[in-house]
Order: sequence, then structure tokens, then C-alpha cells
Amino acid sequence: MNVSRRNFSLGLAALGLSACQGGGAARMLSPRPADAALPSAPNAGFDAWVASYRGRAAGQGISARTLDMAFRDAGFLPGVVERDRNQTEFKRNMQDYLAIAASEERIAKGRAALARHGAVLNRIEQRYGVEANVVTAVWGLESFYGERRGTVPVISALATLAYDGRRGAFFESQLTAALRILQSGDITPDRMTGSWAGAMGHTQFIPTSYQAYAVDFTGDGRRDIWSDDPTDALASAAAYLAKSGWTRGQPWGVEVRLPAGFSAGLTGRGTTRRPSDWAALGVRDMDGRAVPDHGPASILAPMGVSGPALMVFRNFTVITRYNNSENYVIGVGHLSDRLIGRPAIRGDFPPDRYGMRIADRQNLQRRLTAAGFDTEGADGVIGPKTESAISAYQARNGLAVTGDPSMDLLRRLGG
Repeated sequence: MNVSRRNFSLGLAALGLSACQGGGAARMLSPRPADAALPSAPNAGFDAWVASYRGRAAGQGISARTLDMAFRDAGFLPGVVERDRNQTEFKRNMQDYLAIAASEERIAKGRAALARHGAVLNRIEQRYGVEANVVTAVWGLESFYGERRGTVPVISALATLAYDGRRGAFFESQLTAALRILQSGDITPDRMTGSWAGAMGHTQFIPTSYQAYAVDFTGDGRRDIWSDDPTDALASAAAYLAKSGWTRGQPWGVEVRLPAGFSAGLTGRGTTRRPSDWAALGVRDMDGRAVPDHGPASILAPMGVSGPALMVFRNFTVITRYNNSENYVIGVGHLSDRLIGRPAIRGDFPPDRYGMRIADRQNLQRRLTAAGFDTEGADGVIGPKTESAISAYQARNGLAVTGDPSMDLLRRLGG
């Protein structure tokens, strides 16, 4: 399951926050506008592949009526192939990831969504035992609370990727699963839209995830994760986590302070001890107390033992069933905490490889924008927009064009 969603994200793609299961690299935070309009193009090879596939699908129980309905308006999408072959993997550190995943905007929107849908989220929590703030955090990272669900026709996208062949067998299995969803009557082809790679709805389920975990919480006879009403999608995310072993009332993780000289060899999910054992080694919460016993725990120090550290429990591992990226899980967990008023990370993040801290990077972005080199935001994350702005400034001022931030550049800009 973890491998199956690796390349299916829509909601977090543009700024390096993958919402796809598997792997540890990250890709998207917001969909590219072009994803809203990926035109089909004539392709005789694709047409021949579809004709051949129809026979295989029929052999797996897909009716002629479903196949006719699904492929009536489906076509080859060259833009999907282009995206599949040109994905850029961004290696974001924990600080950069959280600057986006738990940004002030995402927290504010999440708190509003939690309040607006509080009644239904509480009913979902009662049924599945997954806290409302956790479900809301997953929703926030997957589709920005439903604002970025994707508009690409799923049948066309999956058929295109299956025909293209780079991961043909996998995408064909997803296509068949999508046809089963259509055949069940949960959705119609025109409404079955999602990301360019086929992830669907508020919680960005791929077809096989949908088949395994989607639920009809509204009781209307359909498991509708595409609707403007997010009820079924939120309940489906909760069902996913519940079936993966979520324990209500237990934390995903707790920020801790490590004692001087703590061995980096003790960090990582491969080492588990009881909280009392960690306490015996000098590990304390941020207020200097021993962490309560929530079961076997690991210590994570994603930016080294001198940076922020977390004691993580079984619910951390449960979230990895949704997405195996460590940053993603920390993002969901930390956002879920912030949504209910818990504090931001209190540990000190070390300077980046340019010797800059996040406040320096934010100041650099603000000053570049003020100088006419728009970075399109000042979140402190150095991405393509900021690199382009730096390069343009360097070129304009006769400097070596590297696109790299630096304290010297900040000083030149008056910072």
C-alpha cells in the first residue's frame, strides 16, 4: 500500500510536500494551474491499447456498459506523460517542510474548517476513534481543505499512464479499480476527477485505496469523496487510519529535549524503548518533565541531535500507512497539534548550508520582493521562485548568477 500512492499527490506538489505514500522525498503543495486543463490529443497507439485493454478488463468483471461509459469521452493526455517523466523531487528539511505544512495560513484555514465541520468530525471521531484535528490535518495536507482536489479526468489520466508503460502494470491495476468504482455507481466519469496521476477527492485516494477504505458516512448509498461536501472523504480518511491501527487518545509524538552528549546512533524509528528508559538517559519534554508512558517510543532528530527532537509513538507509524515520508507524518502530526492550540516547535533549528536561519531567509525574500524581484511569498523556504528572483537580482547587479541565498546577498539588500 505504501508504494502504491508514491506518485499520486496533487495537494502538496509544487512546494515540496508530497502527499503520496511511499518514499521520503516530497513534491507538491499546490497544483499547477496547467493541471486544470490537460487537453487530449489523437494517438492511434493509445486507441489500440484501449481496445486491447477492454478485453482484459472484461475478463476481470468490468461490464461492456461500464467500459463504454468510461471511455466515451476519454483520451490520451500528453501532459500527463510529460508530468510523469519530469517530476522534480525536492529534498526539504524538517524546518522548511513545517514552514509550509504548518504555515499560519494552513493553521488558520484548518481551525476554521475544524469549527465549520466540527459536528460531523465529532461523529466521525466517535465511530472510528480518530481525533477530529488529526483527520482535519490530513485533509489540510492532502488538498488544502478541499480547495485543491484536482480537475483532471481520472480515467484518461490512468489509461494514459498505463499505455505509456513506464509503470504500466501498476497504472493498469489502478485503472481497473477506477472502473470498478464507476461500475458500483459511486461516481460518474465526468465527476471522477483528480490529480494528473489519478489521486482523487478531498483526501487524495488512489482507486485501490478508495476500494479498501472509502465509506458512505452520509448514508446516501454512495462513497462520494469528490463532492463539495467533504463528509465521506473525511470519514474515509478516518477509516483508513483506524484500520491501520490508530489508538484514540494517544499522541503521535511529543517534542523533547535531548541531554548533552546524546548519541545520534540512538535516533531513528529502528530503535524503540519505553519512555521511562528514555527518561533514564536524560530525555525530557520541553518543560523538563519525563514523558508519560504512551508505549514503546523512538527518538527522531531529523536535523541532528542539536536540533529539534521528537519522541514518537505507535500512532506515528500508523500515519506512515497513509504516507511513508517522515516529513509528511511530522507535518500531519504537528499541524494536528497546532489546530487545537498546541505550540510550534520550540527547539532550535540549526542554520542551513548557507549559514542562514529561517528569519534570515524570510528577510531576504521580503527585501528581494521590495527591490522588484518577486519571490511570491516570504515563508523562508528557498524554492524555484526565490532562486529565480535571486538569479535575476544577481544578473541585474553584475554578480555571479548562482541563484543561491547568502548572508552577503541579504546585506547587499540592506538586511
